[in-house]
Amino acid sequence: MADEMLGRLRMLVECESPSNSPRGLEACAQLITHWLEAALRRPVRVVREGDNPHLLAAASEPQVLLLGHFDTVWPTGTIADWPFSITDGIASGPGVFDMKAGIVQMIAAINLLPDPSTVSVLLTSDEEVGSRSSRALIEQQARAAGAVLVCEPSADGGAVKIGRKGIANYRVNIRGRAAHSGLEPALGINASVELAHQILAITAIGDGETTVTPTVLTAGTTVNTVPEYASCAVDVRAWTHAELTRADTAMSRLSPQLDGARIEVTGGIERSPFEPAAAAALNAMTEAAAADLGLPLPEATRSAGGSDGNLTAALGIPTLDGLGAVGAHPHGRGERVEVASMGPRAALLAGLVRRVIDSSPSSRSSATMA
Repeated sequence: MADEMLGRLRMLVECESPSNSPRGLEACAQLITHWLEAALRRPVRVVREGDNPHLLAAASEPQVLLLGHFDTVWPTGTIADWPFSITDGIASGPGVFDMKAGIVQMIAAINLLPDPSTVSVLLTSDEEVGSRSSRALIEQQARAAGAVLVCEPSADGGAVKIGRKGIANYRVNIRGRAAHSGLEPALGINASVELAHQILAITAIGDGETTVTPTVLTAGTTVNTVPEYASCAVDVRAWTHAELTRADTAMSRLSPQLDGARIEVTGGIERSPFEPAAAAALNAMTEAAAADLGLPLPEATRSAGGSDGNLTAALGIPTLDGLGAVGAHPHGRGERVEVASMGPRAALLAGLVRRVIDSSPSSRSSATMA
């Protein structure tokens, strides 16, 4: 199994699939479809939303959903100067950790199941850009299955993720008044100066582990003109819905500091927090599955990054995340996967799936009737 997994990992990494490349996404979807259909022993449907192909293998009576994505943050052509490689047991390459190794492990886990007929699988192609075209599909399949296992990368040391920060994104648009910056600057209303005031107010909304971060800034048109327009993007992250809502309210109440300036705030909460209660039962099952296999018990932790697990946990559906590859540095040139961990992680996922299926109401009912 190890050689097959590494061969597939190489093929998948070399099939570049940035979120904004319809051609790359289609090629990657075709590659995965072949492997997934063989493992599940049933057809995989391509659900197209605009330029995004999403892979769905919905069970007729699902008891668990395996969830992931095959888009990456790396632009087409990255593989030319950063080729896939395995050195001293470490696999490297664009998207290897987030989350192409997780897909390979997911398929290997399905192959270990005696009967995958109650397992639904959804692999999307827009997670890295906010899951806008796949969100409804994710929520629909999660509700149908009643339990979600997310094969995103693990946290440090192979820890599973039992919580994630919620995410809100905003754009703050400033409207001032243009004037000649040398002849009559006093006639202008400087949108850049107003934006500077707003950035200080925005950063003050952050509190403890709730982060409120201005990111991309734009302002001005020419060096000799008082800027009429300015804007900034703002990234907000919080562990609880209450904190995310507090920050959202504060963003909506931003007010101008310069006479005559105007402010427009757009955006809002995109992913509610994934709070640990949603993962408690599945985490206990993971520990039991690891014990059955003689594997070290994986630690459980929270992650500041978001995933589609936020969407399913927010619905009140039991969700466990970080069940994918063990490695480090997602979205970085040092992105890497520990090759020796891939087989055991696939076995752990298979063991967890079996436990989820065995604990489902329909399985218990069938056992009672028998």
